[in-house]
Amino acid sequence: MYFGFEPDRIKAGNSAQTRKKRGDPDLRSTHAVSGHHVQAADGEIGHVEDFLIDDQTWAIRYLIVDTRDWLPGRKVLISPKWIEQVSWSQKQVVVDLPREAVRRAPEYTDGEAVTRDQESALHRHYNRPGYWDADAGGVDDFEVSREFPGRRRF
Repeated sequence: MYFGFEPDRIKAGNSAQTRKKRGDPDLRSTHAVSGHHVQAADGEIGHVEDFLIDDQTWAIRYLIVDTRDWLPGRKVLISPKWIEQVSWSQKQVVVDLPREAVRRAPEYTDGEAVTRDQESALHRHYNRPGYWDADAGGVDDFEVSREFPGRRRF
């Protein structure tokens, strides 16, 4: 899976290899980010293990962060909207969250479907709007692009 593209829907001449040759720094495979260290505002919290992707919109909803080097046996979900920076050279993802909030975050269990109630609890925990809550400023990129083709919300 590529950010923003389904591999079988990439047009000829617009493949990942072609875009990479053109120097498109925004096109990266989820595989390229797996294993990156995750840095909170006040220290390292773990590494990117996997992603939860919306099966209808193909939007990356959450990074699954394994905290085993800091909090053994725990995994937490981090929204890509909370990422401040990705350093490809340092293999690091910097998030706008304090370590203490991550430590107290709801734990994620591998293979378990995430319900809207669990998502709501996660977003309440971090005091952030959900992507589904347009009234709180949580409209996601997919909804904006559907309403205004060619536009993305940042």
